[in-house]
Amino acid sequence: MYPDDRVLVGVVNRKKDFLIAQNDHWYRVPQKQMPHGINAEYIALFLSGKTFKEKSGGVAYFAPIKGYELKHRKDLLPDEDKRADEVYYQLQFEKLLEKVPPIVNESKRSISFVRTTWDRFISAKTIADLYSQADYYVDRIYHALKSRGVRSTPYYTTDYRETGHPAQLRMVCENGEELVVSSEPKQGEMNLLGHVSEDKFLQEIFRRIASSDGPATIDIPIV
Repeated sequence: MYPDDRVLVGVVNRKKDFLIAQNDHWYRVPQKQMPHGINAEYIALFLSGKTFKEKSGGVAYFAPIKGYELKHRKDLLPDEDKRADEVYYQLQFEKLLEKVPPIVNESKRSISFVRTTWDRFISAKTIADLYSQADYYVDRIYHALKSRGVRSTPYYTTDYRETGHPAQLRMVCENGEELVVSSEPKQGEMNLLGHVSEDKFLQEIFRRIASSDGPATIDIPIV
C-alpha cells in the first residue's frame, strides 16, 4: 500500500451484485464510463439502497484488484436480458475488507464512480474527503455540463500516469476548436480552479462554446 496507489469507488445498489462481489470476488464497470481504462490498484464499494440497512449510504468495503478483462454483460449475467451486448470490465479482486468506519455521504450527493488515492481513501470520513481539489471540480463541472446536454471528456489527477493530462475537461466544438478547462491551464485554456462561483464559471464555459459555434454532436451507428 502506497499513498499514491489509486482507488476506484463504485456503486452497488442490488443485493445480487453485492453477493457476487462478496462470494465470487468480482465487480463490473461499464467500459463506456471508463474510456481511459481502469487505472486503479484498489476497488471500493459504495452501498446504496434499503437492502443494506445500516451500511447503506457509505463506502463500506474495499479490496486490492488482481486483474480485469473485458466481457459482454450477457456473459457476466446470463440470466438477465437487459443490455446483454454492452461491454464491461470485469474486475477480479481478493476478499472484501471492511472500511471501518465506513465513508459516509453526508451531503447525500449523487454517487457514480469516484477516483481517489489511497492516502485520501484510508483517512476519509466523508465522500468529499475522497477528492483532491482539482478532481472535485472536474467531477462537479462535468456533471453540471452533462445535465445541460454538453458532452465533455474528463481527465482526473489520478489518471495522470496513463493520460499525461492534469485534471481537466475537454469539449470539441462544431468548428473543430477544442475548449479545454484545466487545473494547470496553458495559454488560451480556462482555469478550472479560478476563484469564481460555479454558476459564473459555467456561464463563461457556455459563452466560449457559443463563440465557437457550439459543441459537436457525433452520431455513432450501432452495429
